[in-house]
Amino acid sequence: MTTVVAVYTGQGLSERIGQLFREELPGCRLVNIIDDSLIADAIQAGKVTSAITRRLVQYYRHAEEIGADIIFNTCSSVGEVADWARPLFDTPIVKIDDAMARLATMKFAKIGVLATLPTTLEPTRQLLLREAERQNRNVRVLDALAEGAYQALVAGRPEEHDRLIREAAKSVAETADVLVLAQGSMARMEDTLSRETGLPVYASPRLGIMAVREELQRQGKYPCP
Repeated sequence: MTTVVAVYTGQGLSERIGQLFREELPGCRLVNIIDDSLIADAIQAGKVTSAITRRLVQYYRHAEEIGADIIFNTCSSVGEVADWARPLFDTPIVKIDDAMARLATMKFAKIGVLATLPTTLEPTRQLLLREAERQNRNVRVLDALAEGAYQALVAGRPEEHDRLIREAAKSVAETADVLVLAQGSMARMEDTLSRETGLPVYASPRLGIMAVREELQRQGKYPCP
C-alpha cells in the first residue's frame, strides 16, 4: 500500500492533516510520528539545535523503515533540517510549506508572514527569499509575530491565540499583497484573516498535501492501490 509518513514536532496538527489527507489522497496510508519535545526544545533554545537535528533525522530513518513512499515534514521551524537531510535518504522528503512559498513568491511582491513563534518566523522568511531567488523574483517579506499566541494556545486559550493573530495580521495588512501563515496550526484562521484584511491568505497544510500527491503521481504511485 502506498504509504506517507508524516513527522510532527508538536501536537495539534495531526488531526487536520489526517482530514485533508483523506480528502486529497483517498486510499493511501498515513502514518504519524509525533514528538512534541522537538518544538518545546527549539522554543527553549531559540533555535534548532544539533540534538534536535539528530532526533529528527532519526525519525526520517524510522519513516523509511516503516516503508514510506513519501516522508512529509510538517513543521516549518525545522524545514532547513529537512533540506539538509534530503540527500541522505532514498525516500523523498516533502516539506509542508514549500508549495505555499512557491505560490506566494510566484504571484506577489510584498508578502506578510504571520507566525506565533520566532523559531518559525525566520525559517519561513528565509524559505520565501530562497524561493524568490530561485524564480528570479524580487519580493519584500514583512514580518508579523503574534507574540504570546502560541503560549495562549497551548494553555487552552484559543480565543486569545486568535485575537493576537488578527492583531498581527492587521499590522502588515496595509502594506502586504498577501498573508502567509508560517505554521500549519494557524490554518484554521485562513478564512477569518482573509475576510478581515481583504487579502489572499495562504496556509500550508492543504498545499503541502497536494505537493505530496504530485510527488506520488511522479512516482506512479497515485491513485493509491
